[in-house]
Amino acid sequence: MADTDKPLLIKRYASRRLYNTETSDYVTLEDIAGFIRDGREVQIVDLKSGDDLTRQYLLQIIAEHESRGENVLPLGVLTDLVRSYTTQAQSVVPQFLAQSFDMLRESQSKMMENMTAMNPMAKMPGFEALQAQQEAFLKAMTSGMSGWTSGGDAGARPKTSEDADDLDTIKRQLAELQGKLNKMS
Repeated sequence: MADTDKPLLIKRYASRRLYNTETSDYVTLEDIAGFIRDGREVQIVDLKSGDDLTRQYLLQIIAEHESRGENVLPLGVLTDLVRSYTTQAQSVVPQFLAQSFDMLRESQSKMMENMTAMNPMAKMPGFEALQAQQEAFLKAMTSGMSGWTSGGDAGARPKTSEDADDLDTIKRQLAELQGKLNKMS
């Protein structure tokens, strides 16, 4: 089993093909995005020069998702980022963005902890299912904001009507649980 504590090393060949050194096969940008969504750190280096190309490829992944209409970054944020490259604010922006995302991850983690630790409903039948659905929803919000869903070993795939059916099922189950809660009150 691969050591997931260290970054997954991806080598770029002169042909611009990307090679996964752990599995000894070629990967696409979408494969790399899938590794990242699954929580894995990656490092992409040029085989010949040894230059670290990680930032370049991560920006390319973001640009591709944005160009497909999977808009996560509001226009104002993009504008501010462009401005930060030409102002003294450039030195503050990276730390601000890193701290903002750290706070987001931390608050989501605390919210999930509070759901179980301090919630009197935790003893209710069916609560575990509700909690699992909420965890899946939060994960989808943070890692699947791009409009793609995990396809298991196959990586990411576009949303399908099956996904919409799953969402309808979850909504119906939540409504049923809400009805039960209302009756208990």
